[in-house]
Amino acid sequence: MRYFLATLAVLLSALQAVYAQNIDYDQFFTDACLRIDYEMVGRRDTEFVVLKDLMEQGQWAGSKAISGQPAQLGNYRFSLIDSLSGRLVYSNGFSGLFNEWQQSPAALTTTASFYHVNLAPMPRRTVLFRLERTNYDKPGHSTVAEFYINPKSKFIRRESAKPLKYTLVQGGDEVNDRIDIAFLAEGYTADQMEKFRADVSRFWNYMSGVEPYSSHKDRFNVYAVESPSAESGTDIPNRGIFRNTAMNFTFSTFDVDRYLTTFDMKSVHDIAAAVPYEHIIILVNTSEYGGGGFYNFYCAGTADHNLSLRVMVHEFGHSFAGLADEYFYADEANEEMYSLKREPWEPNLTTLIDFDSKWKPMLDAQTPVPTPRTKEYEGKVGVFEGGGYQTKGIYSPFQDCIMRSNTPKTFCPVCRRAILKAMGVEE
Repeated sequence: MRYFLATLAVLLSALQAVYAQNIDYDQFFTDACLRIDYEMVGRRDTEFVVLKDLMEQGQWAGSKAISGQPAQLGNYRFSLIDSLSGRLVYSNGFSGLFNEWQQSPAALTTTASFYHVNLAPMPRRTVLFRLERTNYDKPGHSTVAEFYINPKSKFIRRESAKPLKYTLVQGGDEVNDRIDIAFLAEGYTADQMEKFRADVSRFWNYMSGVEPYSSHKDRFNVYAVESPSAESGTDIPNRGIFRNTAMNFTFSTFDVDRYLTTFDMKSVHDIAAAVPYEHIIILVNTSEYGGGGFYNFYCAGTADHNLSLRVMVHEFGHSFAGLADEYFYADEANEEMYSLKREPWEPNLTTLIDFDSKWKPMLDAQTPVPTPRTKEYEGKVGVFEGGGYQTKGIYSPFQDCIMRSNTPKTFCPVCRRAILKAMGVEE
């Protein structure tokens, strides 16, 4: 029996080593992009998926260096599993509005649906699509939905993207080896596109001047996609203002006045498809204060408030690197968004349950855990109580950071490390 167990352990170790190897992209995928559209429907404790559309959408813009490991960041992750070998060949994590809505009081009594879009390289043969969510109060993931996708199916739509004008702001080559960002215009009319182009240049110049982006600016391709709206501006429900716009953005999401989002993900991706893209930034043509950002989903901000540039850096921290909000105000929505029974998936929060997996190696040996919010520890990496909208039981790494307020002009070391990892840069 001892020999059998030892042999089994060796075989399992060998199998894990094989599956940890990078995927041979050309063996499993073409150069095209597979777009998977579905609705997530449910209440606080229920959810199910309704498949809406499958589409071959232009060129795959992501990296071709694909790990054989499941994604770990995000409230959700989706995976493609090769039907012939049973091997996981692609996985990516993301977040969105549905999970946040489930934490709202309305979700206790009301059923709602939210549109989602996932992008993946087009498989050469049938794959199993698996959607999983991160468990709220215990480690691991739970399966939400599974279905097979046959890339040769006549029901996969293969049509051209909307013929929208776009400007190349930076880069434009080596699509699979760079990070491709599409800026989209929201609330800009057709005769305001010169302003939109100037706004994109202004925002990207500022964002790419913040570390660690500034040291790795050449890793990005950046596009400005002109998506004209019938009317200028955006919806501001608490003032009775409503505008007919390309992507239907609105303030007062979940009754938080500054929270600026859209549920119309179909329009967002239909517009972004004009260029190769991995990440979406939406500029909303208003001088109001606000924004919103979700990991591998989109980030949005207003164009003309005096804090708009800093807000966009913050929101892009959410959407690009999966960084969490580090502020903790009593009147903030979603006060119980994080369980104290497990580690948050975001790299800049901890419950200390598995602190070794977070930024513990970055602490000075003399820094106490938890770390008091005192002048002695200003500018130092620590473990400061408060973050993720909660005052107790959640800890963040710095007393102030772009992910907490609009005062700092840079990210803390822990957030910088997470951004570098999202870029594929090893420190």
